[in-house]
Amino acid sequence: ESFCPVWKNHCCATRVENQMNDTFDFVGSEDKPALIAFSTPEWLETAKVTLQELGYKVHTAATHSDFLMRFSQARYHVVLVEELFGANTPEENVTLKALQDMPVGQRRHAAVLLIGNAFQTFAPMEAFKNSVHAVINSSELFLLKQLVEKAVADNNLFLHSYREVQRSEERRVG
Repeated sequence: ESFCPVWKNHCCATRVENQMNDTFDFVGSEDKPALIAFSTPEWLETAKVTLQELGYKVHTAATHSDFLMRFSQARYHVVLVEELFGANTPEENVTLKALQDMPVGQRRHAAVLLIGNAFQTFAPMEAFKNSVHAVINSSELFLLKQLVEKAVADNNLFLHSYREVQRSEERRVG
């Protein structure tokens, strides 16, 4: 029988429960949320472990629509995107294209890092060309912890004054 009712099959029930837990994983005010959009399983595992070691609450996107839904529902501090996430070429990467086309105000809260084989790590013109904060060559994933820390610190330094003015304005209006 191809149909597998959840209430009759423990395996299906467990899979659905795990999907629901991942889908409804709430982000608290003290959490540091991070979102990963990778197709390469080894890179995904490395990224998850690294971000967890840095104290991030990690969510993963399985598809482009999953990424867009998750990104719209939480203020992620860090976003890691594989250059070929769900794609054969960078031009087919719907997630990357969506981030590039997104107004800055909708993505300013996140340090976006793009990982791929063709990049020179932390090349500013490559990052600018791809509308991300930093690019990382996949051969340097063993340094991911330090690279994420640097990208986040650089982004926080760059946006510090903006965020201070924004908080001041919110207090004045609120």
